[in-house]
Amino acid sequence: MKKLVSFILIAFVSAFAMAQETITFQAEITNKNGDIIYIKENQKTIQEIKGDSKGIFKATFSVKEGVYQLFDGVEYAQLYLKNGFDLKMALDASNFDESLKFKGKGEKENNFLAQETLLDQKYGYEDLLASDEESFKKQIDDKKIADFERLEKAGLNPFFVDVYKKGIEMGLLGLQEYYTKIAGNRKLNNTNAPNFDFENHKDGKTSLESMKGKYVYIDVWATWCGPCRAEIPYLKKAEEKYHGKNIEFVSISVDTDKDHEKWKTFVTEKALGGIQLFADKNWNSDFIKAFGINSIPRFILIDPNGVVVDADAKRPSNPKLIEQLDGLLK
Repeated sequence: MKKLVSFILIAFVSAFAMAQETITFQAEITNKNGDIIYIKENQKTIQEIKGDSKGIFKATFSVKEGVYQLFDGVEYAQLYLKNGFDLKMALDASNFDESLKFKGKGEKENNFLAQETLLDQKYGYEDLLASDEESFKKQIDDKKIADFERLEKAGLNPFFVDVYKKGIEMGLLGLQEYYTKIAGNRKLNNTNAPNFDFENHKDGKTSLESMKGKYVYIDVWATWCGPCRAEIPYLKKAEEKYHGKNIEFVSISVDTDKDHEKWKTFVTEKALGGIQLFADKNWNSDFIKAFGINSIPRFILIDPNGVVVDADAKRPSNPKLIEQLDGLLK
């Protein structure tokens, strides 16, 4: 009997230790984008989870404590994971960020991340990036204070708070670098735009020079880019509004050559309007490099004489673009 009790105790301790060395994660996704979801640390996949017919994805695995990204197709969410968590996630992929909810051990930090994503989407980044240097610095300082205050008042895991603070600081540093880059882009305004001559989805090639005499609104995008795809409905509305006006809407894909057919199919299936072009050397195309484009979507507005009006134009989803175009095309 004594040996049996010892064996049970040892087994119990071992099972408890094993439980603490793994995390149980479950995602219930309606309108899922695929049959497999991926949990990644930057570009490295740490876990693939195959779903069942009901859209339930479940796995138990070991993880290093930290913040990760969960991908369902091109959509993704931030996750805070730690061994010992028993975390359940639910969402509707057709309303991805707004429907994201967590329950179970680890829910507090993960629901905080989900709410921060929604707040971030509502923040006026375009107005911030368009501001002068002094105003930009003040707004950045105010944002850091507000972000830190929300984090410190939420009563979260100290490790998570420390990691997230560093994330906030890195994000603001990246924003500062992007602002500096945009300030450099503004120097391209009122200069002659470089020409391009790219493959047209309909047939042949199309050059920028062939569109002289018209305003040209250029969308630099790729099929894999979620924010680019989010702008498509707004771009279609702008095309409809200015149909027959003195403006061409041009979309330039920087998809890699291996995704050429994917681009052709996407344009056809989504019934994309305007002039659909495929950059000859993708990111290394002379036109793309001339505008220093290393992130997308990017929008450029050129006047009928081929002069750059705005090297970093407003997105179609920004009402200020319509105000600008109304003024130019009246």
